[in-house]
Amino acid sequence: MATSDGAGRDGVICALNEDGSLVPEYDPRLSEQQVVELYRHLSRTRILDERLLTLQRQGRIGFHVGSLGEEATIIGAAFALRPQDWIFPCYREVGAALMRGLSFQRFVDNVFGNANDVVKGRQMPDHYTGRSVRYASTSSPVGTQIPHAVGVGWAAKLRGDDVVALAFFGDGATSTNDFHASMNIAGVFKIPVVLLCRNNGWAISTPLEKQTRTETFAEKGIAYGVPGMRVDGNDAFAVIWAVQHAVRRATAGEGATLIEALTYRMGAHTSSDDPNRYRTDDEVRPWAQRDPIERVRRYLVDRELWDDSREAEHRTQVERLFKEAVDAAERSPAPGLDTLLDDVYERPTWVLLEQRAELLSGPRAPGHG
Repeated sequence: MATSDGAGRDGVICALNEDGSLVPEYDPRLSEQQVVELYRHLSRTRILDERLLTLQRQGRIGFHVGSLGEEATIIGAAFALRPQDWIFPCYREVGAALMRGLSFQRFVDNVFGNANDVVKGRQMPDHYTGRSVRYASTSSPVGTQIPHAVGVGWAAKLRGDDVVALAFFGDGATSTNDFHASMNIAGVFKIPVVLLCRNNGWAISTPLEKQTRTETFAEKGIAYGVPGMRVDGNDAFAVIWAVQHAVRRATAGEGATLIEALTYRMGAHTSSDDPNRYRTDDEVRPWAQRDPIERVRRYLVDRELWDDSREAEHRTQVERLFKEAVDAAERSPAPGLDTLLDDVYERPTWVLLEQRAELLSGPRAPGHG
């Protein structure tokens, strides 16, 4: 995509200047209150990451997938969508789900996999879903959410619905068949979908240079007739502008857009990963200096829209809500054995009914009575 002097180096779209001003060409035109709300969601995501990792280290939950350093890409993209649009997540986008209205308590219930969990404990922690907020179920296999997003976008086009689907995925997913098949279909049929690649530098422990020979991921769209753009993924304003632009293209019948958001995974891939085995602190340090949350905070402080008092109040509120949700989740029982085969089909087949009866009449697992 062609860029001007506000686009930064190598054609990367940047909106927030070092002096705190916004490049007019890429200014998403947010009100002061919208920027405050944007910051609250960014900050809440970081606080939750800290608390959930602590719970995992304490042995109270089994797993956590963090988004340290990638919050602006996640929250910024979701902020730019409309209520009717769908999100198909990778597995780091909990902040986006909560911003769209996913129940705080239901999210924490999912982390514990208790009886109140909407997926009844059958998913890994952090693999949440929220149909009411148009947030599809999270799935760990790499890239499988991309064709789902394209399918929903295609269905919306066929039905004449004003709906755009956005798929989050990492740089590693661009090496999958699902990515390439989805790009081809999206290009051929001009499907209203936003394909957002979070280029965070690592596919678990596989570095960028071992993932592709192309100079960028955005250019991969060229072969499929899908325009691509690169955006500073640590600049929330730029991400919002880019996704808004892609949504406008989609709703105008111009089809899909591939967005490469350049960011960095400052934390581990998951709570089961040790990044010190494959990278050094020297690599992380420059990205920490470009912390996406701190950049928005400085913007607000410079305009006297935020201060230390409001920061402390916000953190206290988030931590209180989190503690209350955790206390309730830990008091809740595990899912009943009778739910194990639910949701396989809309109406259980005779085989499932027979298996359920055998399960319930057999030996009980500890804690299931």
